[in-house]
Amino acid sequence: MDFHVSLTGRGDLTARIYRQLLEAILDGRLRPGERLPPTRELAQRLDVSRTTVTVAYERLTAEGFLVGQVGAGTFVGTEPLNRTRPRKAPTGSGVRPRRLWRSIAAEPRLEPDSPGPGPLYDFRVGVPDARLFPLETWRRIVARELRPALMHSVVYNAPSGHPGLRESIARYVGVSRSVRANADDVLVTQGAQQALDVIGRVLIEPGGCVAVEEPGYRPARLLFQSLGARVVGVPVDAEGLDVSALPQHARLVYVTPSHQFPLGTPMSLGRRAALLEWAERRGAVVIEDDYDSEFRFEDRPLEPLQSLDRSGHVVYVGSFSKTMLPMLRLGFLVAPASLQPALRSAKQLTDWYSELPTQAALARFIDEGLLARHIRKATREYATRHERILTTLHRDFADWLEPVPSAAGLHLCARLAPGAEVDLDRVTAHAMEAGVMVENLATFCGEAPAQRGIVIGYGAIPPEMIEPGLRRLAESFRAAGGPRDARVHEERRHEHAP
Repeated sequence: MDFHVSLTGRGDLTARIYRQLLEAILDGRLRPGERLPPTRELAQRLDVSRTTVTVAYERLTAEGFLVGQVGAGTFVGTEPLNRTRPRKAPTGSGVRPRRLWRSIAAEPRLEPDSPGPGPLYDFRVGVPDARLFPLETWRRIVARELRPALMHSVVYNAPSGHPGLRESIARYVGVSRSVRANADDVLVTQGAQQALDVIGRVLIEPGGCVAVEEPGYRPARLLFQSLGARVVGVPVDAEGLDVSALPQHARLVYVTPSHQFPLGTPMSLGRRAALLEWAERRGAVVIEDDYDSEFRFEDRPLEPLQSLDRSGHVVYVGSFSKTMLPMLRLGFLVAPASLQPALRSAKQLTDWYSELPTQAALARFIDEGLLARHIRKATREYATRHERILTTLHRDFADWLEPVPSAAGLHLCARLAPGAEVDLDRVTAHAMEAGVMVENLATFCGEAPAQRGIVIGYGAIPPEMIEPGLRRLAESFRAAGGPRDARVHEERRHEHAP
């Protein structure tokens, strides 16, 4: 590759070339076995004599950092170095982020994978099973959209997204969720999180009040805070968000009514009507995040807020991260007409426009019925896993946990049983040491005191690993629950033994 050498300033040119090549080898920018430019070529590029470059190469060769091969060129040596110093950005503290960012950190589970294998029993929340996805079919469809003829015709496009995909999404959510929209009402985003970001940029005033569910989706809370909002958690009970507890000055409310995250309970029809009436009276906007509602195991789904809304106060947000693959980063929003111009402008300022071939492929995937077929297949599998976990919780965890009723999604929640004396931080830490990844309900709470329970995902774990993983989790509860809990559990286990 081309190597940048700076010759600004005074001093011996050969020494400067030598020093910069040496630093690049030591800090890993030039890797073992990598070919350096020929001396003549580098000399011409630097506008120096060939001898100046040759002497620098010869010195590094004599010291073992470079190796010359007759007729092939000069390469970085492959011998291991005794001293290396990774190259890093300046460490000075002269500039700092806003104070707000001291309390906002990237979600640990969203960080790049650390070296080594992940947890053996992976009950993480919000992770679909990639093995269920028809990858080969998807690859063929994407390949059809990457034909040269199509590539030559692509220019900077509208920020709303691929027209065919917007039409497919409008039809898809209209049929599957009774959302009222046409293609012009749809704005394609890079996942639900960008949809929330665009909405927040348009609607949040500095210091304005945003209401979120408590417990709730932590990335949404943090995003609204980063945009300058004062975020207030509103309690969620068996019927969903407690509308009577909404702060008076809230002008934006974020809810997951179809499958509340993380509790899993749906918002009752009465609460939906009350929330819409409240939003109309207050002139507020409701963000309806239809989180993983496609995977429904029983009961007919309630009408989305958006389809019940008659006054234009609901922005509907959806994503294909759970129904397809998170790596695809495809989502959308459906907004009232009064917000659409500003949302399109905000989207354009955020990333100009999203990647089009994948959007075109998704449109074809939807139109050919492949998405619906995949969802049906995945729903049957997730329903089996959900039932298996629920049965085991009732049988083996009754002393510690009470499952929260749910009938959809990729996870279920279980609250700490009354009277159970368990340190859930110790439980999850002990479970992680045993190779079991589960999530503490407290991590989804933004208000004190945090609710007590655990959230178990079943998208990432193979079915055959569920029962052994839960056995190890039960051992962690016994280890953290104290002698009394362990004794009571053992007595009850023998009572239920055949």
